[in-house]
Amino acid sequence: MVIASTFSDKPPSEAPFKGLEVRCLQRRLLLETLAKEVPNGTIRFSSKVVSIDESEGHFKRLHLADGTILKTKVLIGCDGVNSVVAKWLGLQKPAFAGRSAVRGNAHFKSGHGFEPKFKQLVGKVGRLGFLPCDDENVFWFFTWIPATKEEGMEEDPIKLKQFVANELKDASDEMKSIIENTSLECIISSPLRYRKPLELLLWGNISKGNVCVAGDALHPMTPDLGQGACSAMEDGVILARCLGEALLKSGVEDDDEEYKRIEMGLKKYGRERRWRSFDLVTTAFMVGFVLRNDGKMIRYLRDKFLLGFIAGLLLRKAGFDCGKL
Repeated sequence: MVIASTFSDKPPSEAPFKGLEVRCLQRRLLLETLAKEVPNGTIRFSSKVVSIDESEGHFKRLHLADGTILKTKVLIGCDGVNSVVAKWLGLQKPAFAGRSAVRGNAHFKSGHGFEPKFKQLVGKVGRLGFLPCDDENVFWFFTWIPATKEEGMEEDPIKLKQFVANELKDASDEMKSIIENTSLECIISSPLRYRKPLELLLWGNISKGNVCVAGDALHPMTPDLGQGACSAMEDGVILARCLGEALLKSGVEDDDEEYKRIEMGLKKYGRERRWRSFDLVTTAFMVGFVLRNDGKMIRYLRDKFLLGFIAGLLLRKAGFDCGKL
């Protein structure tokens, strides 16, 4: 990991990942790969849940934006940071982290030639980071503390691209080329939100009856660890294991007994994911604070002592073993 500053004459600080690799995978490729593993028609794309109510027995009934009604034996809310399922469970709305982020994918038709390193540039307004995905594509992000005059810019990729380009006017040609080679349809922006750690650790409902949440619906976090999608896949492995143990029990049983098994399986999942979720959300927030802070003392400590520690944190959090299915 390499960190440079636009307002310092000091050379970039570099922290090694001790022989390990940091790889960037495009979300689209991940989703397509996962979708190919299930039968056609299993997944309903672009389906938004608008409300949930009780059905006969222990079933839940989902009302979708297009008018469709689905009846479910088990409801797993993976519906993102603005989760309807999380709200039904009583979880609070995720808090604003005080920063916004632009994300983009730069495509170099003839190859970019960048080293496979995670590089960051800390400026007076924001922080840019980028990491190659392959020989032609580079993922990048820019985080900053938004001002009132920038409200409404999130929906306009032209303004977003110009804004980032203006903030990088003193950056290297390498970093400028990344923004220049990003098409408008590959730029998105959103405010950064996170689940309050104490809610995750102490009183928040991860599950209730035959309903639970996973992914950003459970543990929305700032992207400073790069563990958002990774932790969602951890959720999937542990949830499959806990539900499998509940649903694959042999013997004839009535609906009440099956419901009880599902409820206990989801509670077990919640217990396994509570501390991990708390740990990731808290660590991501603190890493973002240290990397973004412009104060002289924090900057001195970061460049002199904390950079290697942060690199180690990234590795330790990524090295979590969620077990086998």
